[in-house]
Amino acid sequence: MNGLRTGPTVGIVGCVAYLVVLVVPYLIVETTSAVGAYYGAGALSPAIAAVFALLSIILLAAGREGRTDPSLAAGAALVLGVFVVGVSLLWAATVPTSLVLGLTESTLIEQHRWAVVVAGAPIPLGAVWFAAALDLF
Repeated sequence: MNGLRTGPTVGIVGCVAYLVVLVVPYLIVETTSAVGAYYGAGALSPAIAAVFALLSIILLAAGREGRTDPSLAAGAALVLGVFVVGVSLLWAATVPTSLVLGLTESTLIEQHRWAVVVAGAPIPLGAVWFAAALDLF
């Protein structure tokens, strides 16, 4: 496997998966304002992490295609990926359980906040894989 292509692709797929997981409550919960309160209830909103994920897509794609310095793209994507996971973890740990359980009767939403954290994990993983393929370690 070519890490110069596979690593960034893993990171890009992780970014897209992260963004898709963030959209899921809007599809499950009937009132949009309840989802807004859910995302705003933690210490930091995962919307911040979503912006970092979007930036990571651009960085990883540009580095993979050689439009920017690959080592710079790998390093920046690694930092952004760590921030995505960190912000998501902080948010998931600080969202009140009563708010989560009050959103809907679906059991899917109960585990959603932890799914957000897990969905962010491939972003720094792909960036590390890319950096390792570039022999930056």
